Amino acid sequence: MPIQRPTTAIIGAGISGLTTGKMLSDYDIPYTVFETSDRVGGNWAFGNPNGHSSAYRSLHIDNSKSVCRFFDFPMPESYPDFPHHSHIKAYLDSYADTFGVRQNIEFQNGVVQAERRAGGGWDLIDQRGDTRSFDALVVANGHHWNPRMADFPGTFTGTEIHSHYYIDPTHPLDLRGQRILVIGFGNSAVDIACELSQKSLGNTLTLSTRSGAWVVPKYLFGKPIDSYYSDGGGLLAKLPAHWQRRITRDFPKLISGDPVKYGLPQPDHNYGESHTTMSSEIYLRIGSGDITPKPNVELLDGSTVRFTDGTAQDFDVIIYATGYDITFPFFDPEFLSAPDNRISLYKRMLRPDIDDLIFVGFAQAIPTLFPFVEAQARLAAAYLAGTYRPPSPVEMEQVIADDEAFYLGHYTDRPRHRQQVDYFHYERQMKTEELPAGWERARREGPVKLEGRMGVSA
Repeated sequence: MPIQRPTTAIIGAGISGLTTGKMLSDYDIPYTVFETSDRVGGNWAFGNPNGHSSAYRSLHIDNSKSVCRFFDFPMPESYPDFPHHSHIKAYLDSYADTFGVRQNIEFQNGVVQAERRAGGGWDLIDQRGDTRSFDALVVANGHHWNPRMADFPGTFTGTEIHSHYYIDPTHPLDLRGQRILVIGFGNSAVDIACELSQKSLGNTLTLSTRSGAWVVPKYLFGKPIDSYYSDGGGLLAKLPAHWQRRITRDFPKLISGDPVKYGLPQPDHNYGESHTTMSSEIYLRIGSGDITPKPNVELLDGSTVRFTDGTAQDFDVIIYATGYDITFPFFDPEFLSAPDNRISLYKRMLRPDIDDLIFVGFAQAIPTLFPFVEAQARLAAAYLAGTYRPPSPVEMEQVIADDEAFYLGHYTDRPRHRQQVDYFHYERQMKTEELPAGWERARREGPVKLEGRMGVSA
């Protein structure tokens, strides 16, 4: 008699959906990937017709290829240290083809509505209007596609755009000879500000930041800076997290200088308590007079923007690089949502009260998402195959609280930090503790039985 496996739907064919599909294949778990686009890659598919890519034409990854990759599928040696988005897209295409994931993807057929049956299992309505039934559901639709705009008092009469829609200096807006304000100080804000501040474009570029940020360059002593703390090349990754933060607290000042000396506000947090901005160019552009730093916006007053330092400037365009909201458009909000980007999940994956629903990729993993989602997909596959069992719901709730205190307790309480995870700690804990403990629970108590609830099995 063939072994039964739960039929599984995966929403999204970005890095999380592709990795989950590959891992489910390893366990012979039947699955279907629902993708609204005509291609794989999600956020990394430049010009993605479903509108879910925030890649701009000049985008390169912020972490080096030695860190930003899947363990079982290294990036080609021919790739530069910091690949272009087109390299990443080609890498994901190759991944999907090598592991046979593409053949399980239904392109241009996303999930419009997902409803859980009372007895377990899922009814999905796809874009074609068909109702599809599955034993389990994996949500992998990403969290960098629904732009969040800043809410300032007043009204701006010029042009406003979120960085999500920025492509290059001439698309979708002609950003030449303009007075431009970029709001934000993350990697996208800094990249776009540096690009648009080139003198050849004739712009006046101002960069506004509410809380400041610590800046580190992409290279240190001729090596990608992340190689010094990655598991493969650095001692730091092996130290306890609080030691890492203490040892590196003054690191940005030593290698890049004090942000205040560049006219930026003093960060309202220590290094390691908010996102680090990776840039080898921003201080040069400020020091060259190409970018004027400003503190937070106080008021939008027609074409004039007033800042909290009492100064004011006139602008033609505001670009908001102000982050994203986590959104599940296929769920009834009363069933499940993530207000202010808050969603409590066991190991950032499981709801204690819903045993046939798995989330993959819903974390801001430091330093990178690629190996993080690989670790999550490995647990998801073991869970669906019955070789891993989570603890009781009561224990799961306690672990959720403990993990959130550990990962988030030292971060500033803002929407962009509410899914923060230290990948190196997470991956080691999963490998050495969680998966072995889950295997023992499954051996002792039996697996969580998901297959056959819908009367459908492999």
